[in-house]
Amino acid sequence: MNSVCKLFSIKYPVIQGGMVWCSGWRLASAVSNAGGLGLLGAGSMHPETLREHIVKAKSATRNTFGVNVPLLYPEMEAVMQIISEEKVPIVFTSAGSPAKWTGWLKERGIIVAHVVSSALFARKCEMAGVDAVVAEGFEAGGHNGREETTTLALIPSVCKAVSLPVIAAGGIASGAAMLAAMALGADGVQLGSLFAVSEESSAHPGFKELVTGMKEGDTMLALKKLTPVRLIRNEFFRRVAEAESSGAGTEELKALLGKGRAKKGIFEGDLEEGELEIGQVSALIDRIEPVAVIMERLISGFYTSKEKINRYQEF
Repeated sequence: MNSVCKLFSIKYPVIQGGMVWCSGWRLASAVSNAGGLGLLGAGSMHPETLREHIVKAKSATRNTFGVNVPLLYPEMEAVMQIISEEKVPIVFTSAGSPAKWTGWLKERGIIVAHVVSSALFARKCEMAGVDAVVAEGFEAGGHNGREETTTLALIPSVCKAVSLPVIAAGGIASGAAMLAAMALGADGVQLGSLFAVSEESSAHPGFKELVTGMKEGDTMLALKKLTPVRLIRNEFFRRVAEAESSGAGTEELKALLGKGRAKKGIFEGDLEEGELEIGQVSALIDRIEPVAVIMERLISGFYTSKEKINRYQEF
Protein backbone atom coordinates (compact mmCIF):
# COMPACT_ATOMS: atom_id res chain seq x y z
CA MET A 1 0.00 0.00 0.00
CA ASN A 2 1.18 3.51 -0.78
CA SER A 3 2.85 4.98 2.33
CA VAL A 4 0.94 8.28 2.18
CA CYS A 5 -2.40 6.50 1.80
CA LYS A 6 -1.53 4.26 4.74
CA LEU A 7 -0.33 7.13 6.95
CA PHE A 8 -3.42 9.27 6.42
CA SER A 9 -5.98 6.47 5.87
CA ILE A 10 -7.00 7.79 2.43
CA LYS A 11 -7.76 6.15 -0.92
CA TYR A 12 -5.51 8.28 -3.15
CA PRO A 13 -2.15 9.93 -2.26
CA VAL A 14 -3.57 13.37 -3.03
CA ILE A 15 -3.47 16.18 -0.46
CA GLN A 16 -5.34 19.46 -0.85
CA GLY A 17 -3.32 22.50 0.11
CA GLY A 18 -4.53 24.34 3.22
CA MET A 19 -4.75 27.69 1.44
CA VAL A 20 -5.79 30.92 3.15
CA TRP A 21 -9.24 32.15 2.12
CA CYS A 22 -9.81 29.08 -0.07
CA SER A 23 -9.69 26.06 2.22
CA GLY A 24 -12.85 26.07 4.29
CA TRP A 25 -14.94 23.09 5.37
CA ARG A 26 -16.69 22.73 2.00
CA LEU A 27 -13.43 22.27 0.11
CA ALA A 28 -11.75 20.08 2.72
CA SER A 29 -14.74 17.75 3.08
CA ALA A 30 -15.21 17.52 -0.70
CA VAL A 31 -11.59 16.44 -1.22
CA SER A 32 -11.83 13.89 1.58
CA ASN A 33 -15.12 12.56 0.19
CA ALA A 34 -13.41 12.14 -3.19
CA GLY A 35 -10.67 9.95 -1.70
CA GLY A 36 -7.94 12.48 -0.98
CA LEU A 37 -6.99 14.35 2.19
CA GLY A 38 -8.75 17.67 2.65
CA LEU A 39 -7.14 20.34 4.81
CA LEU A 40 -8.71 23.33 6.52
CA GLY A 41 -6.60 26.48 6.14
CA ALA A 42 -6.21 27.77 9.69
CA GLY A 43 -4.05 30.66 8.50
CA SER A 44 -7.09 32.76 7.60
CA MET A 45 -9.25 31.78 10.58
CA HIS A 46 -9.60 33.07 14.12
CA PRO A 47 -9.53 30.18 16.60
CA GLU A 48 -13.30 29.95 17.07
CA THR A 49 -13.83 30.20 13.31
CA LEU A 50 -11.49 27.25 12.93
CA ARG A 51 -13.53 25.29 15.47
CA GLU A 52 -16.68 26.05 13.48
CA HIS A 53 -15.10 24.76 10.28
CA ILE A 54 -13.82 21.61 12.01
CA VAL A 55 -17.31 20.84 13.32
CA LYS A 56 -18.90 21.43 9.90
CA ALA A 57 -16.26 19.29 8.16
CA LYS A 58 -16.98 16.45 10.58
CA SER A 59 -20.65 16.64 9.59
CA ALA A 60 -19.87 16.79 5.86
CA THR A 61 -17.50 13.81 5.61
CA ARG A 62 -16.89 10.54 7.38
CA ASN A 63 -13.41 10.38 5.90
CA THR A 64 -10.16 11.70 7.30
CA PHE A 65 -9.39 15.41 7.07
CA GLY A 66 -6.81 17.66 8.68
CA VAL A 67 -5.78 21.24 9.40
CA ASN A 68 -2.94 23.27 7.91
CA VAL A 69 -1.33 25.60 10.46
CA PRO A 70 1.23 28.30 9.52
CA LEU A 71 3.37 28.41 12.67
CA LEU A 72 4.21 32.11 12.43
CA TYR A 73 0.57 33.15 12.73
CA PRO A 74 -0.72 34.68 15.99
CA GLU A 75 -3.00 32.90 18.49
CA MET A 76 -1.06 29.68 17.98
CA GLU A 77 -1.75 28.30 21.46
CA ALA A 78 -5.50 28.75 21.03
CA VAL A 79 -5.43 27.16 17.57
CA MET A 80 -3.52 24.11 18.78
CA GLN A 81 -5.79 23.72 21.80
CA ILE A 82 -8.86 23.66 19.57
CA ILE A 83 -7.24 21.10 17.29
CA SER A 84 -6.61 18.91 20.32
CA GLU A 85 -10.07 19.40 21.81
CA GLU A 86 -11.78 18.62 18.50
CA LYS A 87 -9.59 15.54 18.03
CA VAL A 88 -8.31 16.52 14.60
CA PRO A 89 -6.23 13.51 13.48
CA ILE A 90 -3.79 15.22 11.11
CA VAL A 91 -1.97 18.57 11.16
CA PHE A 92 0.19 20.03 8.40
CA THR A 93 2.49 22.77 9.67
CA SER A 94 4.43 25.37 7.71
CA ALA A 95 6.19 28.74 7.98
CA GLY A 96 8.12 28.00 11.15
CA SER A 97 10.20 25.47 13.04
CA PRO A 98 8.66 21.99 13.29
CA ALA A 99 10.53 21.44 16.56
CA LYS A 100 8.19 23.76 18.49
CA TRP A 101 4.86 21.91 18.11
CA THR A 102 5.54 18.47 16.63
CA GLY A 103 6.19 16.78 19.97
CA TRP A 104 3.14 18.41 21.55
CA LEU A 105 0.91 17.24 18.70
CA LYS A 106 2.29 13.71 18.58
CA GLU A 107 1.82 13.34 22.35
CA ARG A 108 -1.88 13.78 21.61
CA GLY A 109 -1.88 11.15 18.88
CA ILE A 110 -1.92 13.62 15.99
CA ILE A 111 -0.10 12.81 12.73
CA VAL A 112 2.20 15.69 11.70
CA ALA A 113 3.51 16.72 8.29
CA HIS A 114 5.61 19.82 7.66
CA VAL A 115 6.15 21.87 4.49
CA VAL A 116 9.77 22.45 3.44
CA SER A 117 11.59 24.11 0.56
CA SER A 118 14.97 22.40 0.92
CA ALA A 119 16.63 19.11 1.84
CA LEU A 120 18.24 20.85 4.83
CA PHE A 121 14.85 21.69 6.35
CA ALA A 122 13.56 18.22 5.50
CA ARG A 123 16.34 16.72 7.63
CA LYS A 124 15.43 19.08 10.48
CA CYS A 125 11.84 17.87 10.20
CA GLU A 126 12.94 14.26 10.48
CA MET A 127 14.98 15.14 13.58
CA ALA A 128 11.91 16.89 15.04
CA GLY A 129 9.88 13.70 14.64
CA VAL A 130 7.39 14.63 11.93
CA ASP A 131 5.63 11.79 10.11
CA ALA A 132 5.98 13.18 6.57
CA VAL A 133 7.31 16.20 4.70
CA VAL A 134 5.81 18.26 1.91
CA ALA A 135 8.58 19.31 -0.47
CA GLU A 136 7.27 22.43 -2.19
CA GLY A 137 8.98 23.85 -5.25
CA PHE A 138 8.99 27.57 -5.99
CA GLU A 139 6.41 27.15 -8.77
CA ALA A 140 3.83 27.02 -6.00
CA GLY A 141 1.48 29.87 -5.18
CA GLY A 142 1.55 31.77 -1.92
CA HIS A 143 4.60 31.86 0.32
CA ASN A 144 7.74 30.23 -1.06
CA GLY A 145 11.16 29.21 0.15
CA ARG A 146 14.03 31.63 -0.32
CA GLU A 147 16.01 28.96 -2.15
CA GLU A 148 13.76 29.20 -5.24
CA THR A 149 14.36 25.52 -5.99
CA THR A 150 12.02 24.04 -8.58
CA THR A 151 9.93 20.97 -7.82
CA LEU A 152 11.84 18.93 -10.40
CA ALA A 153 15.11 19.57 -8.56
CA LEU A 154 13.71 19.58 -5.03
CA ILE A 155 11.90 16.23 -4.90
CA PRO A 156 14.86 13.90 -5.56
CA SER A 157 17.03 15.98 -3.23
CA VAL A 158 14.55 15.69 -0.35
CA CYS A 159 13.91 12.00 -1.03
CA LYS A 160 17.65 11.37 -0.80
CA ALA A 161 17.93 13.36 2.44
CA VAL A 162 15.20 11.70 4.53
CA SER A 163 13.56 8.33 5.08
CA LEU A 164 10.12 9.88 5.65
CA PRO A 165 7.23 9.80 3.17
CA VAL A 166 7.69 12.75 0.81
CA ILE A 167 4.75 14.66 -0.64
CA ALA A 168 5.52 16.72 -3.74
CA ALA A 169 4.01 20.18 -4.15
CA GLY A 170 4.38 23.06 -6.59
CA GLY A 171 3.31 23.00 -10.23
CA ILE A 172 1.14 19.87 -9.99
CA ALA A 173 -2.32 20.03 -11.55
CA SER A 174 -2.70 16.87 -13.62
CA GLY A 175 -2.37 13.12 -13.43
CA ALA A 176 0.72 13.31 -15.64
CA ALA A 177 2.38 15.76 -13.22
CA MET A 178 1.42 13.50 -10.33
CA LEU A 179 3.09 10.56 -12.07
CA ALA A 180 6.20 12.65 -12.77
CA ALA A 181 6.49 13.63 -9.11
CA MET A 182 6.18 10.04 -7.99
CA ALA A 183 8.70 8.93 -10.61
CA LEU A 184 11.14 11.32 -8.92
CA GLY A 185 10.58 9.54 -5.63
CA ALA A 186 7.59 11.28 -4.05
CA ASP A 187 5.03 9.13 -2.27
CA GLY A 188 2.15 11.53 -2.91
CA VAL A 189 1.27 15.01 -4.11
CA GLN A 190 -0.24 18.17 -2.68
CA LEU A 191 -2.27 20.41 -4.96
CA GLY A 192 -3.19 24.01 -4.23
CA SER A 193 -4.02 26.06 -7.31
CA LEU A 194 -6.27 23.46 -8.92
CA PHE A 195 -8.42 23.17 -5.80
CA ALA A 196 -8.33 26.93 -5.18
CA VAL A 197 -10.56 27.47 -8.22
CA SER A 198 -12.87 24.52 -7.60
CA GLU A 199 -16.57 25.10 -7.01
CA GLU A 200 -16.18 24.25 -3.32
CA SER A 201 -13.32 26.68 -2.72
CA SER A 202 -14.30 29.67 -0.59
CA ALA A 203 -12.34 32.04 -2.84
CA HIS A 204 -14.29 34.87 -4.50
CA PRO A 205 -15.91 33.96 -7.86
CA GLY A 206 -14.08 36.86 -9.51
CA PHE A 207 -10.74 35.50 -8.33
CA LYS A 208 -11.58 32.06 -9.72
CA GLU A 209 -12.59 33.52 -13.08
CA LEU A 210 -9.39 35.55 -13.23
CA VAL A 211 -7.27 32.45 -12.60
CA THR A 212 -8.97 30.49 -15.41
CA GLY A 213 -7.77 33.14 -17.86
CA MET A 214 -4.16 33.20 -16.69
CA LYS A 215 -1.27 32.83 -19.14
CA GLU A 216 2.39 31.92 -18.74
CA GLY A 217 4.27 34.62 -16.87
CA ASP A 218 1.18 36.08 -15.20
CA THR A 219 2.58 35.23 -11.75
CA MET A 220 5.87 36.31 -10.21
CA LEU A 221 7.66 36.05 -6.89
CA ALA A 222 7.53 39.26 -4.87
CA LEU A 223 8.29 40.66 -1.40
CA LYS A 224 11.53 38.70 -1.16
CA LYS A 225 12.86 40.98 1.59
CA LEU A 226 9.90 39.92 3.74
CA THR A 227 8.73 36.41 2.86
CA PRO A 228 8.79 35.45 -0.84
CA VAL A 229 5.26 35.06 -2.19
CA ARG A 230 4.01 34.21 -5.68
CA LEU A 231 1.41 36.71 -6.85
CA ILE A 232 -0.72 37.50 -9.86
CA ARG A 233 0.62 40.56 -11.65
CA ASN A 234 -2.07 43.12 -10.82
CA GLU A 235 -1.90 46.76 -9.71
CA PHE A 236 -0.76 45.86 -6.20
CA PHE A 237 2.00 43.65 -7.61
CA ARG A 238 3.09 46.48 -9.92
CA ARG A 239 3.51 48.86 -6.98
CA VAL A 240 5.44 46.22 -5.03
CA ALA A 241 7.72 45.62 -8.02
CA GLU A 242 8.37 49.35 -8.39
CA ALA A 243 9.17 49.67 -4.69
CA GLU A 244 11.54 46.70 -4.80
CA SER A 245 13.31 47.94 -7.91
CA SER A 246 13.87 51.32 -6.24
CA GLY A 247 15.49 49.63 -3.23
CA ALA A 248 12.65 49.79 -0.71
CA GLY A 249 13.50 48.38 2.69
CA THR A 250 11.51 45.93 4.79
CA GLU A 251 9.57 48.59 6.69
CA GLU A 252 8.47 50.33 3.50
CA LEU A 253 7.37 47.01 2.02
CA LYS A 254 5.48 46.10 5.20
CA ALA A 255 3.65 49.43 5.01
CA LEU A 256 2.79 48.81 1.36
CA LEU A 257 1.52 45.33 2.15
CA GLY A 258 -0.55 46.47 5.11
CA LYS A 259 -2.99 44.06 6.73
CA GLY A 260 -5.69 41.89 5.26
CA ARG A 261 -4.62 42.31 1.65
CA ALA A 262 -4.91 38.59 0.81
CA LYS A 263 -8.45 38.55 2.21
CA LYS A 264 -9.23 41.69 0.23
CA GLY A 265 -8.21 39.99 -3.00
CA ILE A 266 -8.84 36.26 -2.76
CA PHE A 267 -11.92 36.32 -0.51
CA GLU A 268 -13.52 39.70 -1.20
CA GLY A 269 -12.65 39.94 -4.89
CA ASP A 270 -10.62 43.15 -5.21
CA LEU A 271 -8.62 42.00 -8.21
CA GLU A 272 -6.44 45.10 -8.50
CA GLU A 273 -5.50 46.03 -4.93
CA GLY A 274 -5.69 42.54 -3.40
CA GLU A 275 -2.77 40.20 -2.77
CA LEU A 276 -3.68 37.45 -5.26
CA GLU A 277 -1.73 34.27 -4.51
CA ILE A 278 -1.69 31.44 -7.07
CA GLY A 279 0.87 29.07 -8.59
CA GLN A 280 2.54 29.05 -12.00
CA VAL A 281 0.39 26.08 -12.96
CA SER A 282 -2.60 28.43 -13.05
CA ALA A 283 -1.75 28.95 -16.73
CA LEU A 284 -3.03 25.38 -17.30
CA ILE A 285 -6.31 25.82 -15.41
CA ASP A 286 -9.14 26.93 -17.68
CA ARG A 287 -12.35 25.97 -15.87
CA ILE A 288 -14.12 25.97 -12.52
CA GLU A 289 -15.29 22.46 -11.61
CA PRO A 290 -16.52 20.43 -8.65
CA VAL A 291 -13.84 18.67 -6.63
CA ALA A 292 -15.27 15.25 -7.53
CA VAL A 293 -14.69 15.96 -11.24
CA ILE A 294 -11.19 17.29 -10.60
CA MET A 295 -10.22 14.22 -8.59
CA GLU A 296 -11.66 11.80 -11.14
CA ARG A 297 -9.69 13.43 -13.97
CA LEU A 298 -6.54 13.59 -11.85
CA ILE A 299 -6.57 9.89 -11.00
CA SER A 300 -7.61 8.74 -14.47
CA GLY A 301 -4.90 10.97 -15.94
CA PHE A 302 -2.35 9.37 -13.62
CA TYR A 303 -3.17 5.86 -14.83
CA THR A 304 -3.42 6.91 -18.48
CA SER A 305 0.02 8.52 -18.26
CA LYS A 306 1.41 5.47 -16.51
CA GLU A 307 0.14 3.20 -19.28
CA LYS A 308 1.65 5.50 -21.90
CA ILE A 309 5.05 5.31 -20.22
CA ASN A 310 4.79 1.54 -19.96
CA ARG A 311 4.28 1.31 -23.72
CA TYR A 312 7.61 2.99 -24.47
CA GLN A 313 10.22 0.75 -26.03
CA GLU A 314 13.81 0.79 -24.91
CA PHE A 315 15.84 3.65 -26.31
